[in-house]
Amino acid sequence: MTSSVIVGENEEDPFTKPLGRLSVFYYGVGHMLNDITASCWFTYLLLFLTQIGLSPRDAAIVMLSGQVADGFATVFIGELIDRFGHFKIWHAAGSILVAISFSSVFGGCLPCSILNSSSLTVETISYSMFAAIFNIGWAATQVSHMAMVNCITLNSTSRVALTSSRNAFSMVANLGLYAIALVVFGVSKAETKENTEIQYRWIAYSCITVGCCFVVVFLMGTKEPRTRINLRETSRARTPWTYWFRKILYYQVAMVYLLTRLVLNVSQAYLAFFVIDDLQMAQSAKALIPAIIYICSFIVSVMLQEIPWNGKRLKAYYCAGGIIWIFCGVSILLLPRSINSFMYAISIFIGIANALILVTAISMQSVLIGSELGGCAFVCGSLSFLDKMSCGLALYVLQSHQSASPKIDVNIKQNFYFSVTRYGLGLVPAVCSLVGVVVTYIMELDSTILKPLCQPLLLE
Repeated sequence: MTSSVIVGENEEDPFTKPLGRLSVFYYGVGHMLNDITASCWFTYLLLFLTQIGLSPRDAAIVMLSGQVADGFATVFIGELIDRFGHFKIWHAAGSILVAISFSSVFGGCLPCSILNSSSLTVETISYSMFAAIFNIGWAATQVSHMAMVNCITLNSTSRVALTSSRNAFSMVANLGLYAIALVVFGVSKAETKENTEIQYRWIAYSCITVGCCFVVVFLMGTKEPRTRINLRETSRARTPWTYWFRKILYYQVAMVYLLTRLVLNVSQAYLAFFVIDDLQMAQSAKALIPAIIYICSFIVSVMLQEIPWNGKRLKAYYCAGGIIWIFCGVSILLLPRSINSFMYAISIFIGIANALILVTAISMQSVLIGSELGGCAFVCGSLSFLDKMSCGLALYVLQSHQSASPKIDVNIKQNFYFSVTRYGLGLVPAVCSLVGVVVTYIMELDSTILKPLCQPLLLE
């Protein structure tokens, strides 16, 4: 027996009515391990590698190797999920690989110990190898978790609620990382290379322990979703790649998602450097300013769950977040050291903007996919490929110029200068936000689904 479904309008249909809060909660905590390790990856990896003696360029090579491995893995894993399904198995396998490999990313050079070598080349190769392994596991967890949104429900508002919940717990994970780091840095002092490695190893172990606890909650509380809906018009299990490549909306959503990830990841990577090196604020600001950003993002993400969504509203909220980021980027680019306390106010608006653009950008993927669930993992994987490659290349280019970046005094009295760090935190996010707003404004989003269903989305 079939029934026509219009998402957001037919609330009597059990497959399109809003999900319960408990289901949203269980889904939201499923990405905590990825989020807390990714936060550590973008916040501390470059800092850690340069502190133990690697050059900025070598540190950038390590990050780029991880991003490239992640990018290719997302496409490959997305295709396998579309073919065979089993979201939770992929999620669990990826989480295990992340837990095993992440401590080695921050845990010292194992091949150096085996070969009894102190060569920086061997160190770079070692960290690059473990970074690639970690990111392959990370990709498996990310693609399976992100694609599940579209198979759990066809209700557009519930899809945004799931994404908002995921983003809210992402902020919790980021705050958890800074709490762990604050304790570790306060208890132990990094006076030698060995002490520095021990510090970050304990941070890694703590992140893995916390994240794995939430993975267990997710796996126990979330049902395995189906990868397809039997439709009256067709019985195909998979949507071919060419179907997406023929849609203009695919390229528009891909561009918006890529730009959004560039804004978030590049700004996160250079936030600590900017606060300490450019603004010369107190060491506590290195943890306090990111904490303000994540608290504001968490509050906004929770509020976004209560809003009924459609295509026009997604566009409006993304444009609002993008415009806020443009003003924040310009403010950072022009902020003199003499009034560095204004960075606390700017961080509030950055947190609000981050939540707005990330939640809506990911939700645009759900609008793109609609009820074509046979290709949902490919869409998530291909967009993540673009995200990982672009972020890796952007950070590599910026970091390669870090050591050679001249400090150009514009106003000696205020000791204000442009730097790669200032460009990375201010100019790059502002430009990306501007382009993202333009692309979002011209795209046409339709959040209705007019396809008959004949079986539930969740396996009983």
